[in-house]
Amino acid sequence: MTIPLVIIIFIVGYLLIALEHKIHVNKAATALFIGVVLWVILALNVESSTVFSDLAHHFEQIAEILFFLLGAMTIVELIDVHHGFEIVQNFIRTKSRIYLLWILAFVTFFLSAVLDNMTTTIVMVALLKKLFSKTDDRWFFAGFVIIAANAGGAWSPIGDVTTIMLWNANYVSSFEILKTVFLPSLASLLLPLIFTGFSGSKVFHGTLEADNRQINSINSKDGKFILILGVLLLLFVPVFKSYTHLPPFMGMLFALSILWLVTEVLHRKKDKETQRQYSVAETLRRIDTPSVLFFLGILLAVSSLESLGVLESFGKSMEQNFGNFYVSNAFLGLLSAVIDNVPLVAGAMGMYLFDVYPPDHAFWTFLAYCAGTGGSTLIIGSAAGVAAMGLLNIDFLWYVKRFSLLALMGYVAGILVYLIQ
Repeated sequence: MTIPLVIIIFIVGYLLIALEHKIHVNKAATALFIGVVLWVILALNVESSTVFSDLAHHFEQIAEILFFLLGAMTIVELIDVHHGFEIVQNFIRTKSRIYLLWILAFVTFFLSAVLDNMTTTIVMVALLKKLFSKTDDRWFFAGFVIIAANAGGAWSPIGDVTTIMLWNANYVSSFEILKTVFLPSLASLLLPLIFTGFSGSKVFHGTLEADNRQINSINSKDGKFILILGVLLLLFVPVFKSYTHLPPFMGMLFALSILWLVTEVLHRKKDKETQRQYSVAETLRRIDTPSVLFFLGILLAVSSLESLGVLESFGKSMEQNFGNFYVSNAFLGLLSAVIDNVPLVAGAMGMYLFDVYPPDHAFWTFLAYCAGTGGSTLIIGSAAGVAAMGLLNIDFLWYVKRFSLLALMGYVAGILVYLIQ
């Protein structure tokens, strides 16, 4: 009875999150509620020692993600408060919306490969807030940021949590994943972009409205310095991980600590009000806490399904029914739009040893593509989507109507490119 009840509550919770703008209940409240309730059900129906052990294990992983997220959001907010993104805005010369869409999409695609899809999305969302004042404009461009961030993260060993997992465990090598997944990932972005260009959508045609905002000249020098330093520190995070082999959140916290120290020194001789305005303490108040709690709730809910063995059982059943790993991985990618791709990939890694599928086998590289890009079909299907959804308060059903089909078309196009090559 426990497993059916948990699945039902999980599905109902997802539906309430999807209907957030209809029922006027914040998605963070719903996610946090179902995340805790599902673990309470486990605690009342499963041996306590097992539940506590599982919860401690999962919460350790969840905490790493949340601290990574908090660090990245704080660095981005520090850049923003120093007018860094307004400086970037001044470098964008084009007024054409369709050209701007392609520029932002490709910047996101390649930046995601060297950062990761979630951090890149946070950075690009901050830029979108500077470029557009209308909610619809921000949402439409954010939809492509999500698709581009996930596509860019799939072909890099450090671009997505799942590719990091596969790379660290030696299931794929850096060269192999780049060689085999780059073109499919590029196709998954290009098809939605090309289709949109011919669709006649008013949002992506015409020109940008004139923006008369001026950067505070007193802070423009500081802004350039903090922008450059902040971006370099974000790029340093994967380098830190490669050399120290510590979890990514440690690199992000190290980057934040450096930027924090620099800003303290930079403003130490200024008046008290200026020091307060540009301090990390003040910046932390601007962090979107509900987004962080939404992440926490979703990850708790998914981890309860993993703890019960639901995901592993589903994976085994899928493999037995399909019999072909291309079909099963393609389906797994779509499933990752509903259930976090991390436990799904972890389950696949646990089911198949190297004597079944050796390192750099097509099974693993195709899994990297599918798990990385399939989540774009729903906004809650990836870390990038959840981040954008929280930061811009994007409606779940709005994304389904306008981007799910586009993302699915790109996903299928990438699969075809992978099979052809």
